[in-house]
Amino acid sequence: MSPLDLCVRNHYPFNMKKYLISILLFSFLHQIDAQTVEQTIETLERQRFEAQVKKDLPVLEKIFADDLVYIHSSGKKDSKTSYLKSIQDGKSVYDKITLDSIQVRPYASDKVAVVNGVITITNAGTPSTLRYLVVYHKIRRKGWQLNSWQSLKLAKS
Repeated sequence: MSPLDLCVRNHYPFNMKKYLISILLFSFLHQIDAQTVEQTIETLERQRFEAQVKKDLPVLEKIFADDLVYIHSSGKKDSKTSYLKSIQDGKSVYDKITLDSIQVRPYASDKVAVVNGVITITNAGTPSTLRYLVVYHKIRRKGWQLNSWQSLKLAKS
């Protein structure tokens, strides 16, 4: 049943102009919300990389979901617990991480975001370029959480 049918049926005055303005406003706000998701996720990615370099475990603890699965470029698999321990123990060390490119695509009514990016990691003065894919899921009480992460080392050109 259309809004017009409801108004006629219930004897409400129908104002087409207000109806159209409401629809346009809703569409506009939805577009703004999608841009906000992209900006929010990009900010989280930058915070994550900074936290990895600084070994800021509380920030990483907040960003990573409890069920995180991280597949390293070597094929090694880590959970949230094992990866954070590797940073704490000095097994995963990053001198510098530079975000070279990023594309964020929101899905599922802005509750899921898929990120494709390229980063350059520098360790002991040696840079490595990685293409990576991460999936974020927005959880009501925790906000955006990184659930899945996979990286691939790119060949040197």
